[in-house]
Amino acid sequence: MPNKKSAEKELRKTKKRTIDNKKVSANAKALVKNSLKKVAANDNSAKEDMPKTVKALDKAAKKGVMTKKTASRKKSRLMKKVNKIK
Repeated sequence: MPNKKSAEKELRKTKKRTIDNKKVSANAKALVKNSLKKVAANDNSAKEDMPKTVKALDKAAKKGVMTKKTASRKKSRLMKKVNKIK
């Protein structure tokens, strides 16, 4: 338990930020996972879902949930797999 008023406020802010960051992170992870499942099944709809997935990864990087390089690496690897689908 925080002893000072400012520490209590920081705790409230941290809890709120944690919830927001988890939403962003979970959304990005879910979209990547769904895209990978579609790629494994050679489903062409994976190409249609790419803009949503890329957008979610970019948002996660922008909010600081993951680093810019991590988001870029995930996008790159996913794009390679999607582009192999015929």
